[in-house]
Amino acid sequence: MATYILVTKLSPELTRDVKKRAEIGRTWMQRVKKDCPEVKFLAHYALLGPYDFLDIYEAPNEESAAKVSMISLSGGATAAESWTAIPYKKFVNLIKNL
Repeated sequence: MATYILVTKLSPELTRDVKKRAEIGRTWMQRVKKDCPEVKFLAHYALLGPYDFLDIYEAPNEESAAKVSMISLSGGATAAESWTAIPYKKFVNLIKNL
């Protein structure tokens, strides 16, 4: 499976009451597990910066990764981007052949 990074920015309506964030996160994760059972989450971070959260996960293909982003957007995020992450050793091996 490929590794992906998801960065998410929540809408202002969802960030006003910080005490509801845990509930919002649980609801989001339940939906991802239901709609994307093949996705495996490796890490979840709250961020201080332009995005609110960063997730590292594995998915079998880019369609599954796109679904994770779309679930975030449909749940009230104003931005959700999934990026492909290449392990560094694999990246170094790729550039050896250039």
